Amino acid sequence: MITPGIKKLVENNAIGFSTVDKSGKPHSIAVAYVKVFGNKIIITNTHIKESVKNLKNNKNVALVVWNKEWETACAGFEIKGAAKNYESGKWFDFVKNMPENKGYNIKGAIVVSAKKIKKLLS
Repeated sequence: MITPGIKKLVENNAIGFSTVDKSGKPHSIAVAYVKVFGNKIIITNTHIKESVKNLKNNKNVALVVWNKEWETACAGFEIKGAAKNYESGKWFDFVKNMPENKGYNIKGAIVVSAKKIKKLLS
């Protein structure tokens, strides 16, 4: 489902990450240092408090990414799925050991299982 082109786009750009709170209101942030493994998107949690709180009540999330040259050749995608925050275990250890995260206080790894990908038109 996540093609090599989408993987490259996600791993090389900041992405928008949206969750939903208890009252159904969306909450969006930008995240970086994201990795893709198969159909999973791994987000490093260094200070993501509200999104993690929202995930406890509603695992549904959306991500959005565009290429850096969007003004001349726009390529973008919305990715919807379900997410879980890991504060220990395999995914936590993975983000903790990423070279990009050296020196950061890692609090968790948010793992998104992609369910639907939609190309965004310019």
